[in-house]
Amino acid sequence: MGLNDPQWGNKNNNGGPPDLEELLRKLNAKVASLLGGKGGAGKNGGPAMPKLNGSGMGLLAVIVVLIWLGSGFYIVDASQRGVVLRFGKMLETTQPGPRWHIPFPVESVEIVNLSQVRTVEVGYRDNVKNKMLKESLMLTDDENIIDIQFAVQYFLNDPSQYLFNNRNPDENVRQAAESAIREVVGKNKMDFVLYEGREQVAAAATKLIQEILDRYKSGIQISKLTMQNAQPPEQVQAAFDDAVKAGQDKERQKNEGQSYANDVIPRASGTAARLIQESEGYKQSVIANAEGDASRFKQILVEYEKAPAVTRDRMYLDMMSQVMGNVSKVMVDQKNGSSLLYLPLDKLMESSRAVASPADVAPSVKADPQAASSQNNDNSAAQRARDSLLSRDREAR
Repeated sequence: MGLNDPQWGNKNNNGGPPDLEELLRKLNAKVASLLGGKGGAGKNGGPAMPKLNGSGMGLLAVIVVLIWLGSGFYIVDASQRGVVLRFGKMLETTQPGPRWHIPFPVESVEIVNLSQVRTVEVGYRDNVKNKMLKESLMLTDDENIIDIQFAVQYFLNDPSQYLFNNRNPDENVRQAAESAIREVVGKNKMDFVLYEGREQVAAAATKLIQEILDRYKSGIQISKLTMQNAQPPEQVQAAFDDAVKAGQDKERQKNEGQSYANDVIPRASGTAARLIQESEGYKQSVIANAEGDASRFKQILVEYEKAPAVTRDRMYLDMMSQVMGNVSKVMVDQKNGSSLLYLPLDKLMESSRAVASPADVAPSVKADPQAASSQNNDNSAAQRARDSLLSRDREAR
């Protein structure tokens, strides 16, 4: 038999499908027998509704009660918490796992996700270009206006407080964040908020937002505040850029001056330290020479006190040998009347050669005026020493 045969489904033979109406009648009869009724044909030839007796009503009631009790089962995931409400009042908070509560309308369950990170945008919506000027424009401590957009991320730490103390949690967080950031910005300068102090501003605002939400017992924990954009208003952006460039030029010049100072001051300090060390060395040298001269004089004084005449003669001869060794004149003692004369021929020959070539001596004097002046000083010192010894000799006589 083909599928397009109009008799398909009305004939029950080995080669075709079963009769659907017959199957429906048999099923209706079985259900009626289970419920204690009798099956029969209803109106218009359809299946008749079974008539229930007392046992059938009890069985139906048991089935309905089991279905109602089964509707009280629920499962709480690891990242969730269940809040059981009895006639609208909180009863308990359930932990992760399979749970059961008295079904509706006695009790109901609110499942709250604690690990989900929620985000609230302040000063913009969805994109920083879509600004909300009513929220983003703020006044700083130095009476400047800045435009700030930031996002606040939070999660839940108390599901009962979140459900019963918040009518609109996102709006509560947005208002608390706006209030906190306005307070922090109002206590700081414009340059601090825009540049070097952005992290400090975000940290202070996060702390203040959390304090506000805790005071409201909102069950919300702030995780992060992200500054998306912070700049002056567009109307004064060009003037502000000029001011920033001027400030940068000022800092550059200060750095150049500091660099020059760091180069010059160490050199000057080194030169001063060197001069101080040289003066200290000269001081120590003079003191040592003076102490040596004083010690030598004391030793000579001791010897002089032992033998004044011998010591005086020895000192006179030593001085005369030093003084006369640098002159070209020969001193002859006529008082003694001795015919034996000592003539230092080598000294005389050297002095004669020096006198014969004065042109050779002049360049050397010009080339080394310091040596010439020192030699003159030595000669004058020797002359003064000789005069002093002669005067002492005359006084002794």
